[in-house]
Amino acid sequence: MKIGTYVKESYNELVHKVTWPTWKELQNSAIVVMIASIIISLVIFLIDFVFETLMDFIYSLFY
Repeated sequence: MKIGTYVKESYNELVHKVTWPTWKELQNSAIVVMIASIIISLVIFLIDFVFETLMDFIYSLFY
């Protein structure tokens, strides 16, 4: 009985109380996420490249 009530209340809330984003808002959010992902991946790439170069330099001092 409790599960049925939960499902009915959940459905009612999703249909009548939730404000769903418009297609344009979803597109804008997706673009923001893609740009942020590209920027973060570039930052990680640069950190990795600098660290690799630094480690190669340090290792070259000893070998």
